[in-house]
Amino acid sequence: MVCMTLFSSSQRQMRKILFLFLLAGPLFAQTKQPVDYVNPLIGSAPSQTPTAKRHSEAGSELKGQIAPAIGRPHAMTTWTPQTQATETKCIAPYYYNDPKINGFRGTHWLNGSCVQDYGSVSIMPVSGKLALRPAERGSRFDHKTETVTPAYYDVRLTDSNIRAELSAHTRAGLLQFTFGTGGDNAILVEPNSDEGEGYVEIHPERNEIVGYNPAHRIYQGAGQSAGFSGHFVVQFDRPLTTFGTWTNYEPSAGSKQAKGVGRKESVGAYVRWNLKPGDVVRVRVGTSFVSEAGARKNLQTELSDWNLARVRQQTEAAWNAELGRMQATGRDTDKTMFYTALYHANLTPRIFSDSDGAYPGFADDTAIHKASGFDYYCDFSLWDTFRACQPLQNLLNPKRSGDMMQSLVKKAEQGGWMPIFPCWNSYTAAMIGDHAQSAIADAYSKGVRNFDVKGAYKYLRKNAFDVNSDPKSYEAGKGRRALASYLQYKYIPLEDSVWQAFHKREQVSRTLEYAYDDFCLGQLAKALGQTSDATILNQRARNYRNVLDPATGYVRGRYADGRWIARFDPFALRVSFITEGSPAQYTFFVPQDVQGLARLVGGRERFVAKLDTLFNDGHYWHGNEPNNQISYLYACAGAPYKTQARVRQLVQDEYDTSPGGLSGNEDGGQMSAWLVFSMAGLYPVCPGTPYYVLGSPTLDAVTIRPGAGNASFTIKALANSSQNVYIQSATLNRKPFSRTYLTHNELVQGGELVLQMGPLPNKNWGSKPEEAMPSVLPE
Repeated sequence: MVCMTLFSSSQRQMRKILFLFLLAGPLFAQTKQPVDYVNPLIGSAPSQTPTAKRHSEAGSELKGQIAPAIGRPHAMTTWTPQTQATETKCIAPYYYNDPKINGFRGTHWLNGSCVQDYGSVSIMPVSGKLALRPAERGSRFDHKTETVTPAYYDVRLTDSNIRAELSAHTRAGLLQFTFGTGGDNAILVEPNSDEGEGYVEIHPERNEIVGYNPAHRIYQGAGQSAGFSGHFVVQFDRPLTTFGTWTNYEPSAGSKQAKGVGRKESVGAYVRWNLKPGDVVRVRVGTSFVSEAGARKNLQTELSDWNLARVRQQTEAAWNAELGRMQATGRDTDKTMFYTALYHANLTPRIFSDSDGAYPGFADDTAIHKASGFDYYCDFSLWDTFRACQPLQNLLNPKRSGDMMQSLVKKAEQGGWMPIFPCWNSYTAAMIGDHAQSAIADAYSKGVRNFDVKGAYKYLRKNAFDVNSDPKSYEAGKGRRALASYLQYKYIPLEDSVWQAFHKREQVSRTLEYAYDDFCLGQLAKALGQTSDATILNQRARNYRNVLDPATGYVRGRYADGRWIARFDPFALRVSFITEGSPAQYTFFVPQDVQGLARLVGGRERFVAKLDTLFNDGHYWHGNEPNNQISYLYACAGAPYKTQARVRQLVQDEYDTSPGGLSGNEDGGQMSAWLVFSMAGLYPVCPGTPYYVLGSPTLDAVTIRPGAGNASFTIKALANSSQNVYIQSATLNRKPFSRTYLTHNELVQGGELVLQMGPLPNKNWGSKPEEAMPSVLPE
């Protein structure tokens, strides 16, 4: 009886727990996941920040250039509503302020850039009269009816009374259209060929439309073939009985093929049905850069049925896994900014290989290669992303970072030189510098080993030491620009213009960036036992001193005979020898030797005063990447409280949750990666070294789960608020802590940094020279 009584009591207790669990179920169901905070529309409208308005010259510089990207992290093809039916340079597929949607595009837009889309295809439902031109087929829509997440898009097309929904995997998308009006309805399929070389073919027996859109180069070899196409296979869930194609928007009923011949003509295909109100048509699209067969295989591999809800759920899970590598605690608006930024930082580089590993050879290599044991990536906006976006991958997903580095090695093997800014699977000299040096050295310094580092070093060294004397391949983007004069003079003189590049002068900026890149390669050389190279490269890392004018304390254009340019204003918004900015801004691009730079301009106090001038007088431009590390340099010069104040102000002024909430071009994820690190409370000032400089966390707490192991590292900001921006004291793993930096090993080993925040600066905390990030450039 006693046992029976106990058993019955246990059953009653279990029933009580079950009842409470069921009662609380709706509360658990409402718990928001990281993906729920993401707003993919942030950055899709012009920026309104003060620095963007002051410093931007081109209209595109005022825009985040973000098109909402629906699909998996780093997907080959993402899907976006299309308000701009073009693959024109500097025109994103979607702008928030546009009034009409004229398609739903499978896009390869480099997020936040001023380049161009390529190999894309658009799908558009229309009701009633067959309208083919974008201006005619476009439908008004209301942003109030838009649902936009990384995994799902839903909108009501007002004019055509059609509900459009879509979700996507890595290489395939699923679209679902609910036609509110009966009668004639159609779906259009259009390859957006910028040169008019698109192709479509209808296979009614398979309920398919297939085709391709040849990719073309911009910058180097502008207009020339990139050597591959964006292939697509479009499948419908109902029979194709009435169909046709068009050329130059002239329909041809019953035609099964249309091909552009390079005269800028538009081609496309359409299918029509007589539908009842409320009928649903589903469309699956597989994509590939290899072949139609590859697109079909990718489709079969990733989308086995027509269940939109399942695709959405699986893609949400993929994003939650990605975003969950950093767990944020704070206000919902801060979480929206933070997780949206983390989403933006995980769109590119994009996976370029098919599900079976096949990918087209890089540059003028016409073979089809197989990526074995890694995913092959492309679209590296390295001038931007080496600063924070690639370091973020090294911290959170070192396996993926290794795949990216191996992709760079394969490009070098196939093209003969390490690429500098590889996009659309081609060389470019779109931007200055040689920042594969930084990306690869930073990965190696942070423990990434799943790539051929010896092969990488071979080609990185070639870039740094060998002048490309072949005019044809140099013009195509192979080799460092102006390397011969850099090696001869130890700076690039004003006489040396680079006509074989998009940026044709900018000699001082090139000198500064090469000096930093040489430092990075020197770090890698030392780690690999290449001591002779390391010595030479470390000496070259000091070449920044050769363009620093001691009379003014700012970098300045210099002639081959040593003379400084006569007319000089360090705060001019644009000068010919600086890239997209002022000499005052670029003076602080010496991340490899901040302490040395401080000494050269007169010591720490004068260095801090020069930083104050930049910020206080409105000369800082957050929207351009060479400025991104500047606010953290105070901490390297004994004034970390000023870093804390500046970073908080930048987060407040340069970012928000509106469609215009980015301070200029997103540039492949860099502007968002800055925000991710800064809201968490740290920043990689000098990629290529294992250090993160501390700022002032916007979030109350962030738990970082480095991909290298199971340990987690938490940064807590106690008494955190918009007023309490200053660190009063700190503990690391419960021990007093006064350093203004953390090491990579400290993060990956796990632990807890607790920062006591307050409204007034503690000018003593972290002010000693030994408490600042060490300068690893040997004297």
